[in-house]
Order: sequence, then structure tokens, then C-alpha cells
Amino acid sequence: MPRRPLDTTRGVLEIDWPLFGELCRALALKVAGAYQPEVILGIAKAGVIPGAVIAAILERDFTSMTVTRKKAGGMPVLVSGPPSLIRGRRVLLVDETCDTGHTLKLALNEVRALEPAEVRTAVSFKTGSYLPDFHSFETDKSIILPWDRDVMRDGELVMRPDWNPGPGRDA
Repeated sequence: MPRRPLDTTRGVLEIDWPLFGELCRALALKVAGAYQPEVILGIAKAGVIPGAVIAAILERDFTSMTVTRKKAGGMPVLVSGPPSLIRGRRVLLVDETCDTGHTLKLALNEVRALEPAEVRTAVSFKTGSYLPDFHSFETDKSIILPWDRDVMRDGELVMRPDWNPGPGRDA
């Protein structure tokens, strides 16, 4: 899967594992205060991480669907849809970041086709104009997630060569 290009003109916010864990926890608390989902549905790949954490905290069933982009910056496409077990149940659709909402809109269409009782959306990071039902952190900066920062090259873990945050980087 091609990686999303990093837009350093908006500034960069690098998220470490402890902060990401706390943001997942905060998101679970927001959801619990306003909605009682029966199933948490994470959008693979990155949405399964906050989705699984929320499902564990809320003690709910967890499942996933897969959406990808054929090319960096392209429109999302469905790889594998949501499972039929969501039919007639209250669903929380989770992704890690939401900017334009293209991924969530595609996923929502697929979820609604299976006729859940209700569906709401949640993301860890709201970075653009699309408004999910729940989010834990809002910023206009580009996000570097902890699992995206480092990659394996020649048997060694190195910072992704295509990301050189430079000026405007927050650590």
C-alpha cells in the first residue's frame, strides 16, 4: 500500500506510543459517554489499532474491514468489506486519522449496505474539514504515527527515508 505523502507545509506533529495510547483511551471515554456500540469496526490498517483498544476498554466485539489507496494521494478503494455480523447492531466505525473524509465515507457506504441498527464514526486525529462523530485530537498539522515513523531497510529499523520533517516539526 502506498504511503500518504507527508505535507510538511502545514507543520508536522510526531506522535509517540504513550501519547497514542492515551488518545485511544480518551476516545473510548468520549464514545462511552454518548454511545453504546455493540461492535467496533476498525478500518485496516491503522484504524484497527485504536479500534482494538476501544473495543478492549468498552468490552465490545471487534472486527475490521480494509480500505486502501492504489497510489499515494489517490482515492480510497475497498479491499474487504465489513462482516455481516454488523447487521442489526450498533456499530462504531474507527480510523486513525480523518482529513477529507473520503475513507470514512466509502466505509460508511459499505457498512450501511449491511443495515446496522446504527453507525457512528470515531478517529484518533481530525486533521481536516470532515467531522466524524467522535475524535480525540484535532490539529491542522500532518501526523506521523508511531508505527509509520520507522521501517525496516536492509535488516535495520530506520526512520522512513521519504519523511524528513525538518522545520515546523513538533516532537
